[in-house]
Amino acid sequence: MPKLRRLSGDEVVRILARFGFRVLTQTGSHAKLRRLSASGRKGTLTVPRHRELDTGTCRAILRQATRFIPEAHLEPFFYSE
Repeated sequence: MPKLRRLSGDEVVRILARFGFRVLTQTGSHAKLRRLSASGRKGTLTVPRHRELDTGTCRAILRQATRFIPEAHLEPFFYSE
């Protein structure tokens, strides 16, 4: 089974930017990202911009992102082989 990578908050923001998410606001170290789908549906995620995210936090962000992006597209960025 692939192992979840240790990512920084900035790396996660860059990964999600590939799928159309943009930083909407930032309060302290937490960035709010938003994506508008073709149907006009808004998708919002909050990402802590810490130097290294805990695996549980990274897994939670991945789980929330799969509401908007197919998991198969995100897995190569979040898991190592």
